[in-house]
Parts: sequence; C-alpha cells; structure tokens
Amino acid sequence: MLAKDRLGRRGEETAAAFLERAGLRIVDRNWRCPAGEIDLVAVEGSTLVIVEVKTRTSDDFGQPLEAISAGKLARLYLLASKWARSHEQRFSGFRIDAVGVLDDGSGSPRIEHVRAVL
Repeated sequence: MLAKDRLGRRGEETAAAFLERAGLRIVDRNWRCPAGEIDLVAVEGSTLVIVEVKTRTSDDFGQPLEAISAGKLARLYLLASKWARSHEQRFSGFRIDAVGVLDDGSGSPRIEHVRAVL
C-alpha cells in the first residue's frame, strides 16, 4: 500500500472515531459504485450524513478541506441518493459533512469537522 493510501486510511479511522465520539453512528466505509466513492456514511438521529475526509501531513499546500471542490460536492450529493436507494433505508433528510485531518505522525492529529457543507 502506498504511503498516501496509508495516510488516507489513518485519516478516515481518525475521522470515524471523532464522529462517533460526537454522537454519530458510522454505518458504512469506503462505499463504492460506478459514480464514485463515499469515505464514511453515518447516521445522526434520523439524518443520513455523507462524510468526505481529507487528510494531510502538513498545511504547506493549504488546509485539507480546501481540496474539496464544487464538483466533488455535487458528486457526493448524487452518491448520497444512490447509497440510500441501494440500502433501502428511509431518512428524514441528508447532509454532506467534511472532516479535515492534519496528521504528521508525531502527536495527536488536528481535526476540523464542518457540518452541512454547501
């Protein structure tokens, strides 16, 4: 596995643990379909939460969340409906959250959670 992939997996694990401590229930990870991939799928109350995770070792080239483009957000909205349909579950609504993780491996990672990214 490439170092970049290991970093991404570590970031997703960190984000999942953070979200669970915040009260969300993680119900799926790295869900894929022909339209793309969802990093984390969570439920908060009756709301489906699609989570995009971006992990970096430093902010030398910008903050992790700056890497989420408008195109990526549009794709996540499409993927949210595909995930819900494929799992035949009903929710009162859904939202897209983003979690940025800065983790250079030398200490506790810094985590930024943005709810309802537009």
